[in-house]
Amino acid sequence: MADVAKIAGVSAQTVSRVANGRANVDRATRDKVLDAMQVVGYQPNGAARALATGRFGAFGVISFSISRIGDARTIEAIANASRTAGYSINLMVVERPTLGGVSAAIANLAGQNVDGVVIIQAEILDVPSLVIGPTLPVVITDTYPSPHPDYPIVDTDQEGGVRRAVEHLLAMGHETVWHVSGPTTSSAAQERTEAWGQVLQRAGAPVPPVHQGDWTAGSGYRIGALLAEVPREELTAVFCANDQMAIGLMRAFHERGVRIPQDVSVVGFDDIDEAEYVWPPLTTVRQRFDEVGELCVQTMLEQIEQQGRGAKTLRLVPVELIVRDSSGPAPRR
Repeated sequence: MADVAKIAGVSAQTVSRVANGRANVDRATRDKVLDAMQVVGYQPNGAARALATGRFGAFGVISFSISRIGDARTIEAIANASRTAGYSINLMVVERPTLGGVSAAIANLAGQNVDGVVIIQAEILDVPSLVIGPTLPVVITDTYPSPHPDYPIVDTDQEGGVRRAVEHLLAMGHETVWHVSGPTTSSAAQERTEAWGQVLQRAGAPVPPVHQGDWTAGSGYRIGALLAEVPREELTAVFCANDQMAIGLMRAFHERGVRIPQDVSVVGFDDIDEAEYVWPPLTTVRQRFDEVGELCVQTMLEQIEQQGRGAKTLRLVPVELIVRDSSGPAPRR
Protein backbone atom coordinates (compact mmCIF):
# COMPACT_ATOMS: atom_id res chain seq x y z
CA MET A 1 0.00 0.00 0.00
CA ALA A 2 2.91 2.35 0.76
CA ASP A 3 4.40 1.62 -2.67
CA VAL A 4 1.08 2.42 -4.37
CA ALA A 5 0.78 5.68 -2.40
CA LYS A 6 4.32 6.72 -3.38
CA ILE A 7 3.80 6.05 -7.11
CA ALA A 8 0.39 7.74 -7.18
CA GLY A 9 1.57 10.71 -5.10
CA VAL A 10 -1.20 10.29 -2.54
CA SER A 11 -1.53 9.27 1.09
CA ALA A 12 -1.84 5.66 2.23
CA GLN A 13 -5.27 6.63 3.56
CA THR A 14 -6.38 7.57 0.04
CA VAL A 15 -5.10 4.23 -1.27
CA SER A 16 -7.11 2.51 1.46
CA ARG A 17 -10.26 4.42 0.49
CA VAL A 18 -9.85 3.39 -3.16
CA ALA A 19 -9.09 -0.22 -2.23
CA ASN A 20 -12.18 -0.34 -0.04
CA GLY A 21 -14.46 1.18 -2.66
CA ARG A 22 -15.17 4.40 -0.78
CA ALA A 23 -17.09 7.01 -2.75
CA ASN A 24 -15.26 10.07 -1.35
CA VAL A 25 -12.37 9.98 -3.85
CA ASP A 26 -12.48 12.04 -7.04
CA ARG A 27 -12.18 10.21 -10.34
CA ALA A 28 -8.74 11.55 -11.34
CA THR A 29 -7.21 10.51 -8.01
CA ARG A 30 -8.93 7.12 -8.11
CA ASP A 31 -7.56 6.49 -11.61
CA LYS A 32 -4.02 7.36 -10.49
CA VAL A 33 -4.28 4.97 -7.56
CA LEU A 34 -5.70 2.17 -9.74
CA ASP A 35 -2.89 2.68 -12.28
CA ALA A 36 -0.32 2.52 -9.49
CA MET A 37 -1.88 -0.68 -8.17
CA GLN A 38 -1.37 -2.23 -11.60
CA VAL A 39 2.27 -1.10 -11.69
CA VAL A 40 3.16 -2.81 -8.39
CA GLY A 41 0.70 -5.70 -8.77
CA TYR A 42 -1.20 -4.72 -5.63
CA GLN A 43 -4.13 -6.99 -4.84
CA PRO A 44 -6.34 -6.10 -1.86
CA ASN A 45 -7.15 -9.06 0.38
CA GLY A 46 -10.88 -9.45 -0.17
CA ALA A 47 -11.53 -11.44 3.00
CA ALA A 48 -9.59 -8.99 5.17
CA ARG A 49 -11.30 -6.03 3.55
CA ALA A 50 -14.73 -7.56 4.12
CA LEU A 51 -13.92 -8.14 7.79
CA ALA A 52 -12.64 -4.59 8.23
CA THR A 53 -15.28 -2.73 6.24
CA GLY A 54 -18.27 -5.04 5.97
CA ARG A 55 -18.00 -4.75 2.17
CA PHE A 56 -17.15 -7.34 -0.45
CA GLY A 57 -16.19 -5.12 -3.39
CA ALA A 58 -18.74 -6.53 -5.84
CA PHE A 59 -22.17 -5.67 -7.19
CA GLY A 60 -24.67 -8.17 -8.57
CA VAL A 61 -26.38 -7.42 -11.88
CA ILE A 62 -29.54 -9.27 -12.92
CA SER A 63 -30.63 -9.09 -16.56
CA PHE A 64 -33.14 -10.99 -18.66
CA SER A 65 -31.12 -10.68 -21.87
CA ILE A 66 -27.58 -9.92 -22.98
CA SER A 67 -28.34 -10.25 -26.69
CA ARG A 68 -30.28 -6.99 -27.02
CA ILE A 69 -28.04 -4.04 -27.75
CA GLY A 70 -29.67 -1.79 -25.16
CA ASP A 71 -29.29 -4.32 -22.33
CA ALA A 72 -25.72 -5.18 -23.34
CA ARG A 73 -24.69 -1.51 -23.39
CA THR A 74 -26.36 -0.93 -20.01
CA ILE A 75 -24.45 -3.86 -18.50
CA GLU A 76 -21.20 -2.62 -20.05
CA ALA A 77 -21.80 0.88 -18.65
CA ILE A 78 -22.48 -0.50 -15.15
CA ALA A 79 -19.36 -2.68 -15.34
CA ASN A 80 -17.19 0.28 -16.40
CA ALA A 81 -18.58 2.55 -13.68
CA SER A 82 -18.18 -0.20 -11.07
CA ARG A 83 -14.56 -0.76 -12.05
CA THR A 84 -13.86 2.97 -11.74
CA ALA A 85 -15.37 2.86 -8.24
CA GLY A 86 -13.18 -0.11 -7.33
CA TYR A 87 -15.88 -2.79 -7.60
CA SER A 88 -16.36 -5.83 -9.78
CA ILE A 89 -19.73 -7.15 -10.98
CA ASN A 90 -21.29 -10.61 -10.84
CA LEU A 91 -23.70 -10.98 -13.75
CA MET A 92 -26.74 -13.22 -13.43
CA VAL A 93 -28.87 -13.77 -16.55
CA VAL A 94 -32.42 -14.96 -15.84
CA GLU A 95 -33.97 -16.75 -18.80
CA ARG A 96 -37.52 -15.66 -18.00
CA PRO A 97 -38.56 -12.80 -15.71
CA THR A 98 -40.60 -14.98 -13.37
CA LEU A 99 -40.98 -14.54 -9.64
CA GLY A 100 -39.11 -17.77 -8.91
CA GLY A 101 -36.31 -17.01 -11.36
CA VAL A 102 -35.61 -13.53 -10.01
CA SER A 103 -35.89 -14.63 -6.36
CA ALA A 104 -33.41 -17.45 -7.04
CA ALA A 105 -31.01 -15.04 -8.78
CA ILE A 106 -31.14 -12.62 -5.85
CA ALA A 107 -30.50 -15.46 -3.38
CA ASN A 108 -27.62 -16.73 -5.53
CA LEU A 109 -25.99 -13.30 -5.68
CA ALA A 110 -26.47 -12.75 -1.95
CA GLY A 111 -24.64 -16.03 -1.42
CA GLN A 112 -21.77 -14.66 -3.50
CA ASN A 113 -21.37 -11.81 -1.00
CA VAL A 114 -22.28 -8.83 -3.15
CA ASP A 115 -22.75 -5.36 -1.67
CA GLY A 116 -25.87 -4.60 -3.71
CA VAL A 117 -27.86 -5.59 -6.78
CA VAL A 118 -28.81 -3.78 -10.00
CA ILE A 119 -31.84 -5.23 -11.77
CA ILE A 120 -32.33 -4.38 -15.45
CA GLN A 121 -35.93 -4.26 -16.74
CA ALA A 122 -37.40 -5.01 -13.33
CA GLU A 123 -41.14 -5.32 -13.98
CA ILE A 124 -41.13 -8.38 -11.74
CA LEU A 125 -40.59 -6.08 -8.75
CA ASP A 126 -44.30 -5.30 -8.93
CA VAL A 127 -44.91 -8.70 -7.33
CA PRO A 128 -45.26 -8.16 -3.56
CA SER A 129 -44.02 -11.65 -2.72
CA LEU A 130 -40.62 -11.16 -4.37
CA VAL A 131 -38.04 -11.88 -1.67
CA ILE A 132 -35.34 -9.23 -1.28
CA GLY A 133 -33.52 -8.78 2.01
CA PRO A 134 -34.66 -5.62 3.80
CA THR A 135 -31.18 -4.10 3.92
CA LEU A 136 -29.77 -5.26 0.56
CA PRO A 137 -29.18 -2.14 -1.58
CA VAL A 138 -31.11 -2.42 -4.85
CA VAL A 139 -31.14 -0.18 -7.93
CA ILE A 140 -33.41 -0.82 -10.89
CA THR A 141 -32.88 0.55 -14.38
CA ASP A 142 -34.31 0.48 -17.89
CA THR A 143 -37.82 0.03 -16.60
CA TYR A 144 -41.19 1.75 -16.53
CA PRO A 145 -40.92 3.64 -13.23
CA SER A 146 -44.43 4.50 -12.06
CA PRO A 147 -45.72 1.22 -10.54
CA HIS A 148 -42.66 0.15 -8.61
CA PRO A 149 -42.36 -0.02 -4.83
CA ASP A 150 -39.62 1.67 -2.82
CA TYR A 151 -36.51 1.09 -4.89
CA PRO A 152 -34.24 3.76 -6.36
CA ILE A 153 -34.69 3.95 -10.14
CA VAL A 154 -32.23 5.11 -12.80
CA ASP A 155 -33.63 5.37 -16.30
CA THR A 156 -33.23 7.08 -19.65
CA ASP A 157 -35.68 9.90 -20.26
CA GLN A 158 -37.79 7.69 -22.51
CA GLU A 159 -40.74 10.08 -22.73
CA GLY A 160 -38.51 13.04 -23.50
CA GLY A 161 -36.71 11.15 -26.25
CA VAL A 162 -39.92 10.02 -27.93
CA ARG A 163 -41.33 13.54 -27.68
CA ARG A 164 -38.29 15.00 -29.45
CA ALA A 165 -38.46 12.38 -32.20
CA VAL A 166 -42.18 12.73 -32.93
CA GLU A 167 -42.24 16.53 -32.62
CA HIS A 168 -39.27 16.69 -35.00
CA LEU A 169 -41.29 14.87 -37.65
CA LEU A 170 -44.49 16.87 -37.05
CA ALA A 171 -42.50 20.12 -37.28
CA MET A 172 -41.34 19.06 -40.75
CA GLY A 173 -44.93 19.01 -41.99
CA HIS A 174 -45.86 15.35 -41.55
CA GLU A 175 -49.56 15.07 -40.68
CA THR A 176 -48.94 12.09 -38.41
CA VAL A 177 -46.24 9.57 -37.45
CA TRP A 178 -46.63 5.80 -37.65
CA HIS A 179 -44.99 3.63 -34.99
CA VAL A 180 -43.08 0.35 -34.91
CA SER A 181 -43.04 -0.71 -31.25
CA GLY A 182 -41.00 -3.17 -29.25
CA PRO A 183 -42.54 -6.25 -27.60
CA THR A 184 -45.27 -5.86 -24.98
CA THR A 185 -43.04 -7.67 -22.46
CA SER A 186 -40.66 -4.69 -22.43
CA SER A 187 -41.46 -1.76 -20.17
CA ALA A 188 -39.24 0.52 -22.27
CA ALA A 189 -41.28 -0.41 -25.35
CA GLN A 190 -44.54 0.26 -23.51
CA GLU A 191 -43.31 3.64 -22.31
CA ARG A 192 -42.18 4.68 -25.80
CA THR A 193 -45.48 3.61 -27.35
CA GLU A 194 -47.47 5.49 -24.73
CA ALA A 195 -45.37 8.63 -25.20
CA TRP A 196 -45.73 8.44 -28.99
CA GLY A 197 -49.54 8.34 -28.73
CA GLN A 198 -49.61 11.19 -26.23
CA VAL A 199 -47.54 13.47 -28.46
CA LEU A 200 -49.84 12.83 -31.43
CA GLN A 201 -52.96 13.40 -29.33
CA ARG A 202 -51.64 16.68 -27.94
CA ALA A 203 -50.85 17.82 -31.47
CA GLY A 204 -54.33 16.87 -32.70
CA ALA A 205 -52.80 14.44 -35.18
CA PRO A 206 -54.33 11.09 -36.16
CA VAL A 207 -53.02 8.09 -34.18
CA PRO A 208 -52.28 5.23 -36.63
CA PRO A 209 -52.34 1.57 -35.58
CA VAL A 210 -49.22 0.32 -33.78
CA HIS A 211 -47.12 -2.34 -35.52
CA GLN A 212 -45.35 -4.50 -32.95
CA GLY A 213 -41.84 -5.77 -33.51
CA ASP A 214 -39.42 -7.65 -31.27
CA TRP A 215 -36.40 -5.29 -31.31
CA THR A 216 -34.74 -7.18 -34.19
CA ALA A 217 -33.94 -5.90 -37.66
CA GLY A 218 -35.87 -8.89 -39.01
CA SER A 219 -39.09 -7.74 -37.39
CA GLY A 220 -38.50 -4.24 -38.72
CA TYR A 221 -38.04 -5.66 -42.20
CA ARG A 222 -41.27 -7.66 -41.94
CA ILE A 223 -43.22 -4.61 -40.79
CA GLY A 224 -41.55 -2.45 -43.44
CA ALA A 225 -42.83 -4.79 -46.14
CA LEU A 226 -46.37 -4.23 -44.82
CA LEU A 227 -46.05 -0.47 -44.42
CA ALA A 228 -44.63 -0.11 -47.93
CA GLU A 229 -48.10 -1.08 -49.20
CA VAL A 230 -49.85 1.73 -47.29
CA PRO A 231 -50.78 4.60 -49.69
CA ARG A 232 -48.11 7.29 -49.58
CA GLU A 233 -50.62 10.03 -48.77
CA GLU A 234 -51.43 8.17 -45.53
CA LEU A 235 -47.89 7.30 -44.41
CA THR A 236 -45.02 9.78 -44.70
CA ALA A 237 -43.17 9.26 -41.39
CA VAL A 238 -42.32 6.33 -39.11
CA PHE A 239 -40.87 6.32 -35.59
CA CYS A 240 -39.27 2.99 -34.64
CA ALA A 241 -38.73 2.10 -30.98
CA ASN A 242 -35.11 1.11 -31.65
CA ASP A 243 -32.50 1.48 -34.37
CA GLN A 244 -32.32 -2.17 -35.35
CA MET A 245 -36.00 -2.28 -36.31
CA ALA A 246 -35.56 1.03 -38.13
CA ILE A 247 -32.67 -0.39 -40.17
CA GLY A 248 -34.72 -3.47 -41.13
CA LEU A 249 -37.66 -1.27 -42.09
CA MET A 250 -35.43 0.94 -44.25
CA ARG A 251 -34.17 -2.06 -46.22
CA ALA A 252 -37.73 -3.26 -46.85
CA PHE A 253 -38.67 0.23 -48.07
CA HIS A 254 -35.62 0.40 -50.34
CA GLU A 255 -36.39 -2.97 -51.94
CA ARG A 256 -39.93 -1.80 -52.71
CA GLY A 257 -38.98 1.55 -54.19
CA VAL A 258 -39.99 3.69 -51.21
CA ARG A 259 -37.45 6.51 -51.01
CA ILE A 260 -36.10 7.72 -47.65
CA PRO A 261 -36.65 10.55 -46.81
CA GLN A 262 -38.25 11.79 -50.04
CA ASP A 263 -41.29 9.51 -49.65
CA VAL A 264 -41.09 8.46 -45.99
CA SER A 265 -39.00 9.80 -43.11
CA VAL A 266 -37.67 7.28 -40.57
CA VAL A 267 -36.47 7.92 -37.00
CA GLY A 268 -35.06 5.35 -34.56
CA PHE A 269 -34.08 5.21 -30.89
CA ASP A 270 -30.73 4.31 -29.22
CA ASP A 271 -28.09 5.65 -31.67
CA ILE A 272 -26.24 2.36 -32.06
CA ASP A 273 -22.87 2.48 -33.79
CA GLU A 274 -24.31 1.35 -37.14
CA ALA A 275 -26.95 4.13 -37.25
CA GLU A 276 -24.47 6.64 -38.65
CA TYR A 277 -23.28 4.30 -41.41
CA VAL A 278 -26.48 2.91 -42.97
CA TRP A 279 -27.82 4.70 -46.03
CA PRO A 280 -29.27 7.16 -45.56
CA PRO A 281 -27.74 7.78 -42.11
CA LEU A 282 -30.42 7.27 -39.48
CA THR A 283 -31.97 10.08 -37.47
CA THR A 284 -32.29 8.72 -33.94
CA VAL A 285 -32.52 9.42 -30.22
CA ARG A 286 -29.18 8.97 -28.49
CA GLN A 287 -29.22 7.21 -25.14
CA ARG A 288 -26.33 7.96 -22.78
CA PHE A 289 -25.60 4.50 -21.46
CA ASP A 290 -22.38 5.60 -19.76
CA GLU A 291 -24.32 8.08 -17.62
CA VAL A 292 -26.90 5.41 -16.78
CA GLY A 293 -24.12 3.13 -15.53
CA GLU A 294 -22.47 5.90 -13.53
CA LEU A 295 -25.76 6.88 -11.88
CA CYS A 296 -26.58 3.25 -11.02
CA VAL A 297 -23.23 2.84 -9.28
CA GLN A 298 -23.44 6.24 -7.61
CA THR A 299 -26.91 5.42 -6.28
CA MET A 300 -25.65 2.05 -5.05
CA LEU A 301 -22.67 3.61 -3.26
CA GLU A 302 -24.94 6.15 -1.59
CA GLN A 303 -27.05 3.33 -0.18
CA ILE A 304 -23.96 1.48 1.01
CA GLU A 305 -22.67 4.59 2.76
CA GLN A 306 -26.06 4.94 4.46
CA GLN A 307 -25.90 1.25 5.43
CA GLY A 308 -29.34 0.44 4.12
CA ARG A 309 -31.69 0.58 1.19
CA GLY A 310 -32.48 4.02 -0.16
CA ALA A 311 -35.99 5.38 -0.52
CA LYS A 312 -37.68 5.42 -3.91
CA THR A 313 -36.06 8.03 -6.12
CA LEU A 314 -36.18 8.52 -9.87
CA ARG A 315 -33.09 9.74 -11.69
CA LEU A 316 -33.59 10.38 -15.39
CA VAL A 317 -30.66 10.56 -17.80
CA PRO A 318 -31.29 13.10 -20.58
CA VAL A 319 -31.30 12.11 -24.24
CA GLU A 320 -30.37 13.86 -27.48
CA LEU A 321 -32.03 13.85 -30.88
CA ILE A 322 -29.39 13.20 -33.54
CA VAL A 323 -30.72 14.50 -36.87
CA ARG A 324 -29.29 12.77 -39.94
CA ASP A 325 -30.48 12.19 -43.51
CA SER A 326 -33.29 9.66 -42.93
CA SER A 327 -35.73 12.38 -41.90
CA GLY A 328 -36.88 15.29 -44.02
CA PRO A 329 -39.84 17.50 -44.92
CA ALA A 330 -43.18 15.88 -45.71
CA PRO A 331 -43.55 15.28 -49.46
CA ARG A 332 -45.59 17.81 -51.36
CA ARG A 333 -48.95 16.72 -52.67
